[in-house]
Amino acid sequence: MKIQHQAGLGAYKASGFIGDYCRLVRGTVIPYQYEVLCDRAGTEKSHVIANFENAARALRGEDTADGFYGMVFQDSDAAKWLEAAACSLANERDPELEARADELIALIASAQDEDGYLNTRFTVSDREKRWTNLLEGHELYCAGHLMEAAAAYFEATGKRTLLDVCLRNAEHIYKRFVTDGAEGYPGHPEIELALMRLYRAGGDERCLELARHFIDVRGVDPEYFRRERESRDWTVWGSDGRDSCYQQSDRPVRELKDATGHAVRAVYLYTAMADLAAELEDKELEAACRRLWESITRRRLYVTGGIGSTVHGEAFSVDFDLPSDTAYAETCASLGLMFFASRMLELDPDSRYADVMEQAFYNTVLSGMSLDGKSFFYVNPLESVPGISGKAPTHRHTLTVRPGWYACACCPPNAARTVMSFGRYAYGESSDTAYCHLYAAGEVKLSNGMEFTCETAYPFGSEIRYRVAKGGRFAVRLPHWSKKTALTLDGRAVSPEIRSGYAYLDVPGGSELTLTLDCGPRYVYASPEVPELTGKVCICAGPLVFCFEDRDNPFGALRLILDTGSKPEPCTAEGLEGIPALEVRGYALRGGDTLYSDEPPAYEPVTAKAVPYYARANRGETGMSVWRGYVRN
Repeated sequence: MKIQHQAGLGAYKASGFIGDYCRLVRGTVIPYQYEVLCDRAGTEKSHVIANFENAARALRGEDTADGFYGMVFQDSDAAKWLEAAACSLANERDPELEARADELIALIASAQDEDGYLNTRFTVSDREKRWTNLLEGHELYCAGHLMEAAAAYFEATGKRTLLDVCLRNAEHIYKRFVTDGAEGYPGHPEIELALMRLYRAGGDERCLELARHFIDVRGVDPEYFRRERESRDWTVWGSDGRDSCYQQSDRPVRELKDATGHAVRAVYLYTAMADLAAELEDKELEAACRRLWESITRRRLYVTGGIGSTVHGEAFSVDFDLPSDTAYAETCASLGLMFFASRMLELDPDSRYADVMEQAFYNTVLSGMSLDGKSFFYVNPLESVPGISGKAPTHRHTLTVRPGWYACACCPPNAARTVMSFGRYAYGESSDTAYCHLYAAGEVKLSNGMEFTCETAYPFGSEIRYRVAKGGRFAVRLPHWSKKTALTLDGRAVSPEIRSGYAYLDVPGGSELTLTLDCGPRYVYASPEVPELTGKVCICAGPLVFCFEDRDNPFGALRLILDTGSKPEPCTAEGLEGIPALEVRGYALRGGDTLYSDEPPAYEPVTAKAVPYYARANRGETGMSVWRGYVRN
């Protein structure tokens, strides 16, 4: 059974854990990030707003002041901020935020050329270089993010200004690549999935056709990017276009078997492929998506839901290469994995997709943002060592303290827009069914007429209660990690139809459906195929992965050996009030006065403390480790 669509932006009013994060993003992150875009936050310079102002000046033939500044894809930061604002407005009216967004939209519209082209980098400077560097120029990537923002803002407010801007931009791109037959496809996939959203919001069939075009032509000529590079005398980063596997263009997408290359680009592409497969009922494209999903989740996925294990190209490596201390695991890559999982759920409501979507969100995605919403991680290693992490040449990317912003700032606004649109991932619907993929407290009103309220302390509570006002058929996910799961309707046990990890049952209005999970702490062991993790264990509870920090373990988190014969018990951690922690028995290694010794180290019994991975690095610089050695007594 195919899910017809995700829940709409305004279908979910968050409370509980997700509601707290939405309030943080609404009240702190969105205003803070706008100040960053205006260069008023005292952080790494962004200049995004000024770039649009300068582009508008250039189109009027005026002086462009200080010109263009930033990454070639700098425009996308404004687009993601607008989408976060749109998602916020869909859930809670805010005239001040809406006015600020309208002002930015008007500025963006003023930076659009007469022919529909829109990109500040190539409008402010190097106009003659438009569309000559699809590999590195990221014009299609920036256009895609703006299209996503336009669809979201139209859905949230009904205002068409940005939607019409993007439809004109899509028309310009369609003319170039479809009507006029220009060669090429995006170096950084994104516009493909965005065109699908723009198609549904604006109703222009050319958006669907253009998305299909970019997917169909990709990899048909694996040498395209090499030939493009040889035809021009300039580059952005010096890429020669020869590594077609890294660029996901070594073969037509329907023939892809393994997740390769730049991890964010890969999952953005796979998201679009899955979306198009569902829209067109393309079984060959769907089969490719399933193969790629298996490649990621069976052989190339961190326990935290992180993907992209190597800093070299921010990329997938090879099967079972999952180092902890040099992991890249970009925040945006886990966000993209959520997008891919959500679209796979539309093809096939199977709990394994939602399980991974949840795994990525509660661990790597949330880890990418500090608890106060004002600093961010781009990279999410599973082990940090002060003095090595962030300093050694092999570990310079694995920072131990979140910066306030980045020169390449794709992750912070990406996390903000995803948190604010969490309802889209938590709930789906068909004409007669409500799909509960993730457990999110709050009010839900679906377009099929079903209405209910979810009450839960999840992920720190094990009971999820649905109070149903207007009933219908429910499909509730049963996560694979819950060993004991119970479902009751008005206090009585039920025997629902179980299909692909979902419980299906009819729930009339006025009823109460309760799902009880086993969210207790458990030890998790890696496959022996992962050489990095031989003889190691980690602790999880529900969807949460836990880690050990030096701050809570003065003997040193990396000297810890766990006793898996003991049961982790709840406790508290200083400085993380309100966030549950765990205590577990183990041993701390003593010694280390000499680099090597003939004498074995001493082992001292200790009680170790672990905190949720997403809450790491919020109390100053400290060592951290997810995986530890173990014994069983």
